[in-house]
Amino acid sequence: MSNRHSFNIFSLTDTPDTTIRRKRLAVLLDPDHLTLARCQEILALSHRHGVDFFFMGGSLISHPDQTSFVSYIKQHSNIPVVLFPSSGLYIDAAADGLLLLSLISGRNPDFLIGQHVAAAPLLKQSGLPLYPTGYMLIDSGRQTTASYMSGTTPIPHDKPSIAACTALAGQMLGLQQIYLDGGSGAMYPVSPAMIQAVRQAVSVPLIVGGGVNTPEKAEAAWKAGADILVVGNHIEKQPTFIAEVSEVKERFNVALPQE
Repeated sequence: MSNRHSFNIFSLTDTPDTTIRRKRLAVLLDPDHLTLARCQEILALSHRHGVDFFFMGGSLISHPDQTSFVSYIKQHSNIPVVLFPSSGLYIDAAADGLLLLSLISGRNPDFLIGQHVAAAPLLKQSGLPLYPTGYMLIDSGRQTTASYMSGTTPIPHDKPSIAACTALAGQMLGLQQIYLDGGSGAMYPVSPAMIQAVRQAVSVPLIVGGGVNTPEKAEAAWKAGADILVVGNHIEKQPTFIAEVSEVKERFNVALPQE
């Protein structure tokens, strides 16, 4: 149905004034936890309720069926599909782009630059639009797959100044997005205080995910300064949450100029 989007999808939020950016919603799809029937249900709800992006990937893909799901979504949807890779093994040229994640919250060189070096030739050959992103794991009350697999310690949830300085360093290094992530199955989301501190420190688009399982938590994250909110784990259990969180998004956007 659709071809690859030829523009920088994140430029939609990249305006000089961060107070008037349109809020965006991304649904994270983990191939390990996805069936065709559930994919069809999520697609229908996403079209009905104005989801802006699909992020495809996970920290540990033990039954990789990513290619078939990307292909199915591209055939049945115009919503951009952006790869959220756990490693350079999960490159799919049919997608609309790839978050080129550098784990700036940790000190494991493999996730700062090592895997990027190994994947660079394949990424160039794929022709995928790349979105260099400073990825920051935030403590969410329990160890997540992402922190375990990366061998890194998340930033303490009550240390917004550390998060702000880390994000600022990432922007100064040229990273084009900052992603604060509590991880899949987080006990609690990234705090509004931390989101606000990072928002005040950087001007690039701010992506926030992990632990958002109520409309109130979604509203708090967007109000604190998130540009793109990522929901995934809760939607796997309750797809209709898409409607609830989308309604919150529209309340923020209703007064903004239409594109």
